[in-house]
Order: sequence, then C-alpha cells, then structure tokens
Amino acid sequence: MQYYRTQIEDIAKKICAEMQVAVYDIDEKMSGKGRIIIVYLTKIGGITLDECARFSRALSEELETFDLIPERYFLEVSSPGLERPLKLKSHWVSAITEKVAIQYSDAEDKRSVMGTLQEVNQDSVVLDDRGELIEIPLKAISRAKTVYLGLPRGNDNER
Repeated sequence: MQYYRTQIEDIAKKICAEMQVAVYDIDEKMSGKGRIIIVYLTKIGGITLDECARFSRALSEELETFDLIPERYFLEVSSPGLERPLKLKSHWVSAITEKVAIQYSDAEDKRSVMGTLQEVNQDSVVLDDRGELIEIPLKAISRAKTVYLGLPRGNDNER
C-alpha cells in the first residue's frame, strides 16, 4: 500500500496557515471500503466543528485538484480530543503542565504512570507523580496520552 501522508501533510499545513490552525497528526489506514485519511487539527483554545468542516472542504478540493490519491478514499477531519495521543516531540511540548498517562518499559518490567508533565528534554520526559519527579526515556515509552480529569465542581452560585 502506498502512503500519501507526507504529501497530504504539506497541503494540509498550507491550508492550516491560512486558517490559523495546526495539524496535530495524520493517520492513514485501509478498511474494507477503501483508504481512510484522518487529519487531526488543533489550536490554542480548541478547534471548532466549523473549522474542521472548512478545513475538510479545502483539503478535499486540493486533493482533487492534484489528483494525488488515485483510488477511492474517505477523508475525516477531527480534533485529537481531550485525551490525545502523544507521539511526536511537538505533542509532548504542547502537553507540558497537563496530566499524562504513560506506559513504558523499565529494564524487563512494563510500567504505567500518571502525573503532570513537567519537562520535555532531548531524549526524555519528566513527570511529577504526587511530588516525585520521574524521568522516562522517550525510547522506553510504548504509549502515552493526555488525561482529562474533568473540571472541579463548585457550588451552585459559581455556575
């Protein structure tokens, strides 16, 4: 299967610059119906449904104009969500001061930890797990995501 991620990302970044949003990630997968291309968008303060729809129309037009993907495909545009995966260095940097859950290998053991992301270094991340700082090498991480704990509820007068 030929992948088009790089070409799609180049086009998507140009559209994002015009719309003042950013590409968070792009996934490509095959299903029984054909190729599915999923573009995740982000911006400070959150992405709206209208922005996703405008981006989707613009990207669809560009992909059709360039006739980039010869076979049938489906395009999905979405926010990465409140609990978003952390794959790229830019994902980690954008999550500093947020709660994150990490699965990683430590020698022979598989471990899971949740804490507040404090630092992103060249080869590691540092979490604060209830006052204990834990440094985890990026190479050891098998899975990571931000964690949404919900907003604290105040009394009825604060709503």
